[in-house]
Amino acid sequence: MRAELERTVASRLRDDGQRFTGKRQELVEVLSEAGAPLTIPEVIERGRGLVQSSVYRNLAVLERAGVVQRVVTADGWVRFELAEDLTQHHHHLICERCGRVADVTLSDDLETALETTLAAAAGPAGFRIDHHRLDLVGRCASCE
Repeated sequence: MRAELERTVASRLRDDGQRFTGKRQELVEVLSEAGAPLTIPEVIERGRGLVQSSVYRNLAVLERAGVVQRVVTADGWVRFELAEDLTQHHHHLICERCGRVADVTLSDDLETALETTLAAAAGPAGFRIDHHRLDLVGRCASCE
């Protein structure tokens, strides 16, 4: 695990009154190597010695500390990934049939255009946008 990521996660957990235990380190490592949001069964499958009850409990702690975030899909499974500020800004392609989630990163030009459009939509309501997440829902190539 990258040293900077490890320090940031440990700090966030400490701020939440928690420790960066071996199981939490394993969870962060699995999520950082995944390349896409994972379901709990996928986390357990990729981890070394992770037990379901421990995964649920530790993901809740990591989520509360701002280390992981949920991605909710149409297939009934919740997926988890590292918080965006720990990785890089991206969006999701979500298949409404099989639940597959793929990360997608927009070019700087497209991201700027999207931010401008979203600010124009929020402005009349007096709403200030801090950040955004965009999930595109449809069907993946396998399900199409």
